[in-house]
Amino acid sequence: MKFKHDLVELFDLKTVTANGKRFYVTPDGNRYPSVTTITGLLSKAAIQAWRKRVGEAAANKITKAATNRGNKVHKLAEIYLSNKPTTEEERTPLIEHMFEQLIEVLDANVGTIKAIEAPLYSNSLKVGGRVDLVAEWDGTLSVIDFKTSAKLKKEQWIDGYFMQSAAYAVMFEERTQIPISQIVIAIAVEHNHPQVFIGQRDDFIEQFEKLRKTFDYEIINEKDITHMQRGLFDG
Repeated sequence: MKFKHDLVELFDLKTVTANGKRFYVTPDGNRYPSVTTITGLLSKAAIQAWRKRVGEAAANKITKAATNRGNKVHKLAEIYLSNKPTTEEERTPLIEHMFEQLIEVLDANVGTIKAIEAPLYSNSLKVGGRVDLVAEWDGTLSVIDFKTSAKLKKEQWIDGYFMQSAAYAVMFEERTQIPISQIVIAIAVEHNHPQVFIGQRDDFIEQFEKLRKTFDYEIINEKDITHMQRGLFDG
């Protein structure tokens, strides 16, 4: 399928990593944490407990495989939406299966595309990130986020995904003055069928703003602990 493009102009952003957290550097020199760094706070305790339960070696192996799978499927989707051939991209049968799931839902729903893998930031939310896709979804301009999963999801499990996309909608409007209300989560599932969840930005943005404040609080605590440790060693 050949997609119609009406792409907005968005300049790229530099990223830096500090203490395992990714930050986006704005044209004004501000460093804003990535959206996924913020939403990662939701699962932080659960991930720590899981790593302890399965062991560090097994957790690292599983995480690496999941990250590799997600990156490859995202890359294929980006190329496909750009109306370029994906034939030169290496893929396993599993990656091909998951990519075909995305093709199925993209071909059926995506209209005019405004942005693909676009860098965004918000001075009001004080965050940065890269949105997978901004396009018409069944005729309504939407933020569309791709996910991969080993298992089927329930909608009540993915508030973090909705919060992430709600933040992208605010960021996109700040950068372009184009408002977006609808957010779409498209999930390719291993050995299963694709899932699509649709929500509204305003139902999740307040939760994201609260989480953003939690991040600032944790950063302050980390700095306080560091100062205390230095004081102990200095003494």
